[in-house]
Amino acid sequence: MAESHPLVVLAQRAIERFVRDGVRIKVPDGLPADLQRPAGAFVTIRRHGTLRGCIGTIEPTRSTVAEEVIGNAISAATRDYRFRPVTADELESLDVKVDVLSAPEPVQSLDELDPRHYGLIVQSRSEPRKRGLLLPDLEGIDTVEDQVHWTRYHKAGITDPDEPVQMFRFKVTRLT
Repeated sequence: MAESHPLVVLAQRAIERFVRDGVRIKVPDGLPADLQRPAGAFVTIRRHGTLRGCIGTIEPTRSTVAEEVIGNAISAATRDYRFRPVTADELESLDVKVDVLSAPEPVQSLDELDPRHYGLIVQSRSEPRKRGLLLPDLEGIDTVEDQVHWTRYHKAGITDPDEPVQMFRFKVTRLT
C-alpha cells in the first residue's frame, strides 16, 4: 500500500489525538518548505465509503498549511454540524483526505469553469457573507450547470435567481 502524504498523516494524527485525549497536536519540526506556506485546505473524512465529516477554509486562516490542516481535521471530526463527533471506536475505520486549495481567481464567463478541474466559489454581491464553495471532481457534479447550481443554491444559500453573484475558481491538490 502506498505511503500517505505527510499532510494526510498529520490530519490523521490530529484527529486521533483530539478524539482520544482532547489535545490539539502541534506542527512537527522539520516539515518540508511547501508545508510551511499558508494555504486554504479541506479535510474530508469518510467511514466505509460514506462521508463522515468535511471542513475547510477557502483562504488561509493560519500561518502554515500544516496548521490549517490540523485545525480543519479536528473540526471535520468534531464540528461538522451534519454529523455527530467522531468517536474513538471509529478511528481505525476512517479514510482521511486533504485538499490544498490554490488562491481563488475571478471567473468572467462560465466557459472558464470545468467541474472536473476547478472548484467553484459563489458569493452574493449584495450580501458577501452568503458564500458557498464546491470542491472539484465530485461524484454527481458532471456539468458546469450542475456545479453552479449546487454551489449557488445549496452551498451559498442564494435562492433568488436574479441576485447578482461573483464567481471564483480554484484548483486543488488532492492528497491521500
